[in-house]
Amino acid sequence: MENTNTTKFNPSKIRLSQNFRENTGVKKHLTTIPVRKPGKQDFVRVHPSEDYRVDTAVIELKEEREIYLLAPHLLPELPSEWVAKSLITYINRQGVLALWPIGLPNAEGRTNSWNETARDAAQIAQDSWVRVSANMSLGGYDTFTALGEIPEPEWPDLSFEEILKIAFKGRYIETTDHAVIRNLKGGEL
Repeated sequence: MENTNTTKFNPSKIRLSQNFRENTGVKKHLTTIPVRKPGKQDFVRVHPSEDYRVDTAVIELKEEREIYLLAPHLLPELPSEWVAKSLITYINRQGVLALWPIGLPNAEGRTNSWNETARDAAQIAQDSWVRVSANMSLGGYDTFTALGEIPEPEWPDLSFEEILKIAFKGRYIETTDHAVIRNLKGGEL
């Protein structure tokens, strides 16, 4: 008679097949999408379609490291609180999808070398895997292109609208009664 304790722990009986993920019937759902510049050690690619980026207004809470999307009708009411950013869809080698906020020129059309070099890096990242690293002496970012052959990114099947909805879940300001606006005006949280 076969010992059932020995049988159930037999490696040949519990070993997964090479295509085990294909047979699980599980679909990955993105529930969070970071809004941040790429990590200094991440190689990234930018989505090549213009449909996956937008120039918009955001409120940055530097201490909390949070970015809130601001409804356009509130811009006149909060002239000194928001900044103009391009939100650009990118993905790293681990498949983490994110939005890269890059500053746009101010009302006088001026920008800075940090934003210019970030925008240059994003442009290169449409066709090549790149790593972006701050260079304090330069006052901007150095862009490094991957030397090896890295496969093309596998973009998730999401529209840009869906990406924005996930990325700014709970961080979209539509009224001046929003807690962030009340706090910026010195009111209660």
